[in-house]
This record gives sequence, structure tokens and C-alpha cells, in this order.
Amino acid sequence: MGTGLGLGQLLLALDRTMVTLVEAPRGLDLPVGSAALVDADDVRLGLAVGPGSADVFFLLGVTDTDAVRWLEQQTAGTGRIPAAIFVKEPSDAAVRRAVALGTAVVAVEPRARWESLYRLVNHAFEHHGDRDDPHHDPGTDLFGLAQSIADRTRGMISIEDEGSHVLAYSASSNEADDLRRLTILGRAGPPEHLAWIGREGIFDALRAGGEVVRVAARPELGLRPRLAVGIHLPATADSRRARFAGMIWLQQGSAPLTDDAEQVLRGGAVLAARIMARLSATPSSHAVRVQQLLGLAGEDVDIGAVAAELGIDADGRGAVVGFVDPDGRAPQDVIALSASAFRTDAQVATIGERVYVLLPKSGAPSTVMSWVRGVVASLECELGRTLRAVVAAPVAGLAAAATARAEVDRVFDSAARHPQAFGSVTALDDARTTVLLDEIVARVAGDPRLVDPRIRQLREQDPMLAETLSAYLDGFGDIAAVAQLLHVHPNTVRYRVRRIEKLLSTSLADPDDRLVLALGLRATAS
Repeated sequence: MGTGLGLGQLLLALDRTMVTLVEAPRGLDLPVGSAALVDADDVRLGLAVGPGSADVFFLLGVTDTDAVRWLEQQTAGTGRIPAAIFVKEPSDAAVRRAVALGTAVVAVEPRARWESLYRLVNHAFEHHGDRDDPHHDPGTDLFGLAQSIADRTRGMISIEDEGSHVLAYSASSNEADDLRRLTILGRAGPPEHLAWIGREGIFDALRAGGEVVRVAARPELGLRPRLAVGIHLPATADSRRARFAGMIWLQQGSAPLTDDAEQVLRGGAVLAARIMARLSATPSSHAVRVQQLLGLAGEDVDIGAVAAELGIDADGRGAVVGFVDPDGRAPQDVIALSASAFRTDAQVATIGERVYVLLPKSGAPSTVMSWVRGVVASLECELGRTLRAVVAAPVAGLAAAATARAEVDRVFDSAARHPQAFGSVTALDDARTTVLLDEIVARVAGDPRLVDPRIRQLREQDPMLAETLSAYLDGFGDIAAVAQLLHVHPNTVRYRVRRIEKLLSTSLADPDDRLVLALGLRATAS
């Protein structure tokens, strides 16, 4: 995670729309750089994280009694005190006990989605450092850009990605309308608002170009006037045309916007595009370290040093899980949130369309499989996303993680070619035969010299015989089973086999011939 961010700066970045400080017994200058999630099951089953593993904690569904007991366990014997806990609707008793232990309490807006808070907090850690720090890089600070545009235009800014997820925003006043508040909280805007914006073609206009779009006030909907502009990444060698990457919304309050608001907004879109391109091309130091463990970045990685930097066990029995959405990019933030709830030492990395979760100490493989099935089922039920997951477990320490990730990728590659051969969740051990055979067949198919020419001739002359031969070989010569599969009489199968042997000038009793013919048939199957 990034460095140089104080608790007070984090709360200012999140804004009162998302969180409210209740008490901070040790002040707001405490450095914070990592977050972890603890849910009710973690506390109940004694699976919660150890002291010092994170600076701030999100407590999901944890009762006041359990929250207090958990806090006391964190500090017992070590003196390591969490900087802050984030909780929805904390009771006065829980606040008093937390303050007595030295932990700040931050109340989360009840309507906020935890995954949105998780995403924003981690983005702030990585890219919203102390601007007076000489090591702070303003070229990656979307929060700073949002506030700068807001200050120049006298409005309220939110910056969203192409999926309308909020990436950063400026401070909100009490004049923020419902659409702004709910969007920041990670909730869908009021349906009537979104329907009207859609009917007006505003989203289409933002995707089409870089001109500023004016959105009139709708008092009957509680919608204040706003300006919007699309963010478009410039064309590259890989993509010859500019790519729509998101949008900037400028909501007006009671005061009029500045005369040059549109010009400032267009300039802001250019800067936002540069920042987003830079963030995409340059992952955080934390992300790079995880990628190194997974064999996705660098060579000759010092596993022990990287593990120490990430604060994880290098020698535990772990697991590597890959997620992919066949229809788009897997939702990293939601997966990361769930992974953090499952194991607080979980590490997440994204490369292209695939999301990988590294679990340094995962427990029994059956437990990992159960968690993965739950994630896939939840995403399909709640978000309508159909994900495919591959689980490599157990993995003998972090030194074996890169090899395990490569094996996971082999399964994904095979599943892309033959999706019907794999379920939504696949254990690596269960897929080895399917993957090896698929790769062998792909290699044969890619080199015409490796396919027996008699196979192509048979397919061209008599496709029915080719189908019979394939079924006969796959069925180990069981005439009755092949006849049932092809819906013909067993004598018909015998007759066809004799014809095949005559046409190919071979005997299907020869194991070498059967192997070569079977591979050729699979390699030439349409």
C-alpha cells in the first residue's frame, strides 16, 4: 500500500457522504496504509486477523459485544492498537470501549456499499498521499484532481469509470442531491433519475466525444443542474481509436458555476485520462509485489523479502485462485472484498481480464472450494455476472505460487476453447487430464503434418463414417455402447467399422493406430 496518508486525510478524502468520525482518541495524524475486513463469522469462529496486520478495519455485521471482544483481543499481549474501525451505526457503549482502548471509531453511512468503501479506501492509500510530501506523485491523484476542479468551478465533482463506479470525488456540501449521494455510496441512483438521463441520450453523448453536456435541473425529481464530460484515453499502437474510460460530473449548488466551468471541465477530462492511463500502465508497489509472487512480473524474485514486505507467511500451505468473466473483466473490487473477508492475508492481482487471489495460508482445500463457490454464486445472484473460477490448492508455500498460477492459466485457456468441458468452479487436480489432452490436440491441429492424411480424406469422403470412428474410439470399441450413442443397430456399427478399416487400410485392433487416429479426429473436429 501507499504511504504518507494520515487518518484525517483519509476521512477527508472519503467525505461525510460516506463516513463520519465519531471519536479519535489518538488524534487524526496517525499514519494509515492498509485495510482489512472482519465479518461476524471471523469473530465467531476465531478466524479474525492478528494484531498489526492492518491499520484500519471494516467490521461487517459484527455485534457491539463481539466488536469490543475482538478489539480487546487485538491489543492483548502486543500493544498493537488498530488506528480505526469502520462500522455502521455503532452504539455509544461500543464507542466508549473502543476509545478507551485507543482506537478511533468511524461511522459508515448505513446505505453505503462496503465494496465501494473498500475500493475508495484502497485507492486513497495508493494515490492520495500527503501533497506536501516530496515523494507524493500528483500524477496519480484523482481525488486531488476532483477537488481542484471543484474549487475552480464552485461545484461538486465526482469522477467515474466507464461502468459508472465512482473513482474519486470532491468534498460534498449539504446541497448534494440524491443522485450524487447515492452514486458515491455505491448505490444505484434513483431509477427515475437514471431513466430520465438515459432517455435524454446523455450517456451516449458522453461516450461519443469530449464535449461538455449540460443536464438541466429537475426540481420534481430533486435533481440539481450539472455538467458532464466524457473521459477518453488517447489512441495507442494497440488501439487505433480513443477509448471511453469514464466521465466527470459537476453538480451545481445554490451558487452559480464559474463562467469558464466548461473549459475547466474539458481540461479536467484530459488530466483524468492521463492519470487513468498512468494508473493502468503502472500498478502500485503492492500490486507489483503480488504480481511478482504469482510470476506475472520480474525475474529472480526474492520470495522471502517480498513476503516480509507484504507481511505474509512465505512457507504456509496456501492456494491460488483465478477468476475470469467470459463476457468481460472480472469485478476485482468485489472479489478482493470477499477474499479479504475469507482470509485477511489474501492478496489480489489483476492482469488483463483475469483476477487472481493468492491465499498464503488457506487451510483445507475443501474450505477454499466452498468459499470460491460462494463467491461465484453470489456474483451471479446479486450482479448477474457469470464467472469461471479455477482453484489450485494446496500450494506448498509462496515459492510454488507462480507455477500454480501458470497452471490455472492453462485451465482458463483450455476452457476458452472448450467451455462445455468445464464447470463454473474447477479444481486444478480435476482438470489436468482435460487440459493436457486439449493442449496436445491443439498442438496437433496447429501442425498439419501431425494429422494422419487418412483422417482428412475420411472426413471429406464420408462424414458419417468419421463420426462412427470417433465414437468407436472414444467408446473403447464397445459396439453396444457406440450403437446406443449413434442411435443405430449394433450390426450397423460392425458394418461401418469394417468399411473404415478397409478405407484406411488398417486394423483398429492396433493401439498405435487407434491413438494416432483419435488425435487426428479431435484435431480436425469442427
